[in-house]
Amino acid sequence: MKPLPAFLTAWALAGIGAVVGSILGNAGGRPGLFVGAVVGGVVGVATAVAVAIKLRWLSLEDRLGAFVGGIVGFVFAVPIAVANLHTPVTPVLICALVGVGLLLGAGLARGWRRGPSG
Repeated sequence: MKPLPAFLTAWALAGIGAVVGSILGNAGGRPGLFVGAVVGGVVGVATAVAVAIKLRWLSLEDRLGAFVGGIVGFVFAVPIAVANLHTPVTPVLICALVGVGLLLGAGLARGWRRGPSG
């Protein structure tokens, strides 16, 4: 596993997905903007996992753990980003939680496959 490229990819693609999703959802007003951002972020996480696997930064066996971890990171990032939309830096930086979640999820999945004896 190559953690730094996987982390940066998840961070960037989740953020880009959320921005594109919110732009597309904007036609539905404030609720559409929020739903679009969430759906776009989830698509960004899925894309990041696919890219990381394709580039062999992440093993195929780690994909489910990485995806779930990335989604959990995104779930933690969303309310912080929404509360800080008035600052341009915080929503961008908070997307790092997606990368952290992706790596933690992949690591946990790897640990579960090994079992308790290592």
